[in-house]
Amino acid sequence: MKALVTGGAGFLGGKIVEQLLQRGWSVRVLCRRRPALLENLPVEIVCGDVSDCQVVTAACAGMDVVFHVAGVAGLGGPWRHYYRTNTLGTRNVLEACQRQHVGRLVYTSSPSVTFDGTDQCGVDESAPYPKRWLAHYPHSKALAEKMVLAANGQHGLLTCALRPHLIWGPGDRHLIPKLLRRATSGRLRRVGDGRNLIDNVFVDDAAQAHLLAAEALTPGSPAAGSAYFISQGQPVNCWRWIDQILSLAELPPVRRSMSLRMAWRIGVVCELLYAALGIHSDPPMTRFLAAQLATSHYYDISRARRELGYQPQVTTEDGMHRLRPWLKAGVVRRFA
Repeated sequence: MKALVTGGAGFLGGKIVEQLLQRGWSVRVLCRRRPALLENLPVEIVCGDVSDCQVVTAACAGMDVVFHVAGVAGLGGPWRHYYRTNTLGTRNVLEACQRQHVGRLVYTSSPSVTFDGTDQCGVDESAPYPKRWLAHYPHSKALAEKMVLAANGQHGLLTCALRPHLIWGPGDRHLIPKLLRRATSGRLRRVGDGRNLIDNVFVDDAAQAHLLAAEALTPGSPAAGSAYFISQGQPVNCWRWIDQILSLAELPPVRRSMSLRMAWRIGVVCELLYAALGIHSDPPMTRFLAAQLATSHYYDISRARRELGYQPQVTTEDGMHRLRPWLKAGVVRRFA
């Protein structure tokens, strides 16, 4: 089997590449620049951006399956930044798959496509897209997800979308490093009452879900044209989980806090200020971030269990054991 992984040099994409190779797949990676971590692996590397339709079309040639993992995340910057890569880039991937007669497309979406700023306790895939968007990232991802699911069955292409929540583990370049930067700079605050529950998923399980989805995409399968929440299946207390990670990094627990209302107001001011000054980096607080830190958001993954055969293998405790040596090996020195 031949697979293309867009964003294969990233945290999740790299793990998908690793698991595909372990299964004997022939793998091609589309990424913006040649990554050192893939140089010694038996993969074909295509350098380019998903916003370039010609590059994407060439990369999809001869593939049986495309895993579209590439995307931009963040809380700051203009709409066009997210729309160009997350939405238009996904359209390019879809059209390339159809032109090149690719049979299956697995799209990496996000649970935030259903987040409206309020608690989501055990919701399933029937949860609607929100009527208002608190950030450009989930909006752009939702538009892309809709396109992917609507394209199922067209030109012989079977599609599905996965929504992994808070992917973490050794090698993470976003979630945990951001957390440590905030903690070491004294900018980390507990938002809300500290009792909110959240889902997360270890990177190995998130990657495994993608391979299972590809296998499940057969004519007549319920997976075709469907979206799936992916998590570890057991919510954790958000702030205790954060304190555990800080402890592994030999940092003190979060002691200072603020209400959701206060964080929301600060977020509004930061968003307006950054927009007025044309600052494209992430603000220290936004409405989306305030709501994510203070509300509960965990999901019913029974559909993924039933239709994909997905079963989380790494518990939160096991994940912490795997994370400890990685933190001690370098991340702490980089951000302390």
